[in-house]
Amino acid sequence: MKKQTFIFIFCLFTIITKSQTASVEESTSGIQTGFLGIWLHNERRLSNQFVLRGELGFDSSISGGTFYSRSIFLMTPVLTAEPRWYYNLNKRKAKSKSIEGNSGNFLSLKTSYHPDWFVISNEENIQVVSDISFIPTWGIKRNIGTHFTYETGIGFGYRYYFAKQSGFIANEGEIAINLHLRVGYRF
Repeated sequence: MKKQTFIFIFCLFTIITKSQTASVEESTSGIQTGFLGIWLHNERRLSNQFVLRGELGFDSSISGGTFYSRSIFLMTPVLTAEPRWYYNLNKRKAKSKSIEGNSGNFLSLKTSYHPDWFVISNEENIQVVSDISFIPTWGIKRNIGTHFTYETGIGFGYRYYFAKQSGFIANEGEIAINLHLRVGYRF
């Protein structure tokens, strides 16, 4: 009877250790670029499936119209804090797919702040209005080899402009869209 109990406990222990949950990395950093910008980022683990992603970078825009004689290109600094939930890590691991570098599908709340510190532009005397946005986002992040990554996401949320600070009568809010496609390098 002792021998059978020992074998049962050994088998149970083996099954339990085999079914450990997948986890995001403790910390991962890199640089990404997309159609309109460049960003440095770091993801810190909060739990097995949750990370807090911080970004510092430049968002860009191209505009033109009746007020300007040519197209205007500008880059403004952006600070982003984004809690992410990588919800399919166990499924990816069960299918023997890589979860290295936090490869997986995610849901997040992208919170970005564009301060009016400075503007890099091809036109003089351009000023931006500071804003903050809160955009729930769904996305995917995958690795290409050891260091290269790509990421895409889509989300709809809210953006609030601090227009009074720039001399306007009232602050304004609007619906905001986060549609991104980025490639990057992981350090």
